[in-house]
Amino acid sequence: MNHSELDEDTVSTESEKAARIRSAARSTWASVAVNVVLTAAQISIGMFSKSQALIADGIHSLSDLVADFIVLFAGHHSKKDADADHPYGHLRFETAASLALGALLLAVGIGMLWSAFLKLEDPQSIPTIHSIALWVAAAALLAKELLFRYMLAVAKRVKSSMLVANAWHARSDAASSLVVGIGIIGNLAGYPMFDPIAALIVGLMVAKMGWQFGWDALHDLVDRAVDEEEVAAIRQTLTDTPGIKGIHDIRTRKMGDMIVVDAHIEVDASITVEAGHDIAVVATQRIMQRHRVINVMTHVDPWHRPDRDHS
Repeated sequence: MNHSELDEDTVSTESEKAARIRSAARSTWASVAVNVVLTAAQISIGMFSKSQALIADGIHSLSDLVADFIVLFAGHHSKKDADADHPYGHLRFETAASLALGALLLAVGIGMLWSAFLKLEDPQSIPTIHSIALWVAAAALLAKELLFRYMLAVAKRVKSSMLVANAWHARSDAASSLVVGIGIIGNLAGYPMFDPIAALIVGLMVAKMGWQFGWDALHDLVDRAVDEEEVAAIRQTLTDTPGIKGIHDIRTRKMGDMIVVDAHIEVDASITVEAGHDIAVVATQRIMQRHRVINVMTHVDPWHRPDRDHS
C-alpha cells in the first residue's frame, strides 16, 4: 500500500467521523425538541386532569431531556483528538454518558415507584381523570414512536452505541405512553386504580431500562471484550493477511464505540526483523480499515516450518 492510498484512507476516516458527529447531533437535537414539548404538555395537562400516570410520563420525558443534554455533552468531548493525557482519545466519554444516563433512569424509576405505591395505599384519594389526558397520552405515544424510529436509523448508520441506547430509551417512552393511555382509559371507565397502576408500571420500565444501560456501560468501562462474532471477524482479517502463519492471544476492549486490539502474530522465523515488522504494519492497516478498531498492538512471534529441526 502506497502513501497516497494511506492518505485517502485517512481522509475517508476523518470524513466518516465528521459525518457521524453531525448525524448524532441532529438526532439528539430532534429528541430535545420533542421532549421539551412533551414534558410541558404532559406535566401541565397531567396536573390539570389529575392523572398521576400522565405526570409520571411527563417526568420520564423530562429525564429524557436531561439525558439528551448528557449525550450532547459526551458527544462534544468524545470527538476531541488524542492528547498526552488521553493517548487513545476521549471516546470513553460516550461510555461514561451511558453510565450517567442509566443512573438517572434508575433514580427516576425508583421515584415513580414510590409515588405510585403511596397512591395505591390510599385508593380513596385517587380522583377521576379528565378525558383530555387521554388525548395527550395518545399524542405522546405517536411522537415517541416516530422519534424512536428516526433515532435508531441514525444510530445504526453512524454505529453509535450511545445513540442506540438513547433511541431505545425513546422506545421505552412510547411503551410507557401506551401503558399510561390504558391506565387513563381504565380510570375513565370507572376503575380509578388503573391510573396509579399505570404509573407503577411506567416506573418499573424506567428503572429496568436504567439498570440495563448502567450495567452495560460499567462493563465497558472495566475493559469488557467485544462479542465473539466480532473477535472472529478480526481474527479472520489477520489470518488472511499475507505473511502471517498463525495468530494467538487476541484481546479486545471497547473504547466508546471503537475497539482496541492486542494480538500475537506468527511470521516465518527465517525472514528479517524488518520484513516481520512490515507484515505487522499491513495487518494493522487491514484491521483498522475493515473493523471499528481505533488502535492495534501486534506482537511478532517466530514461526518455524514443522518439517525442520529447531533444537
